[in-house]
Amino acid sequence: MKKIATPLMLAMSLAFAGNALAQAAPESTMSFNVGGVNEYRYRGISQSRFDAALSGGADYADKSGVYVGVWGSSIKWIKDAGGKANTEVDFYGGYKFTMGDVGYDIGFLHYDYSGNALKPSANTNELYGAITMGPATLKYSQSTGNLFGFANSKGSSYVDLTATFDLGDGYSLVPHVGYQAVKGAGNGIYSYTDTALTLGKDLGNGLSASAAIIGTNAKTGSYVSPAGKQLGKSGLVVGLKYSF
Repeated sequence: MKKIATPLMLAMSLAFAGNALAQAAPESTMSFNVGGVNEYRYRGISQSRFDAALSGGADYADKSGVYVGVWGSSIKWIKDAGGKANTEVDFYGGYKFTMGDVGYDIGFLHYDYSGNALKPSANTNELYGAITMGPATLKYSQSTGNLFGFANSKGSSYVDLTATFDLGDGYSLVPHVGYQAVKGAGNGIYSYTDTALTLGKDLGNGLSASAAIIGTNAKTGSYVSPAGKQLGKSGLVVGLKYSF
């Protein structure tokens, strides 16, 4: 889900997972990206059971500020939950604009796990809004139905604060903190806070690399692999991405 915008979307999601939303530009642009990580995390939770994952996406940003995009990744959590899907495909669109020194972003995101066969379905829709001032972005996302297969979880939300600092020489530092609230009777044990600190490097010619320390305070037993491993435990996520 991407089950972990930004932006949810985690710093690694923004930098490598491909869930980086299209940016408003003076001219309309079309871009593509492919990447790989040693494990795919979304909102701090491993989606690939700590194994490597491949991803790719495409974004169209209109000069008006309207954007649409698609992104996909290999996953393992659906099969671990008794379902059948081994891929996640996200479709999103929205509108970005600025007023003075403040940037705004509103949009819609659909997480699709084709043929997942889970009940309730893992497919999820979220509305989101974000405000950017200087290097910092505050974003709020809310599900319009059940969240990632949790029963009676309509209205679950995720709020995150992410900042990007240019260190010069192509390096960037991206601290992040977020809180996932899962609504519904008995679902409270799945609510948690996640944190990340990502060091990125622009290698030139569309190639970039990053390393992120990611962790959560998810309750023991709430997010576990079939082998009983805590999927939200702290770990190092490294990746490589090519944009063109």
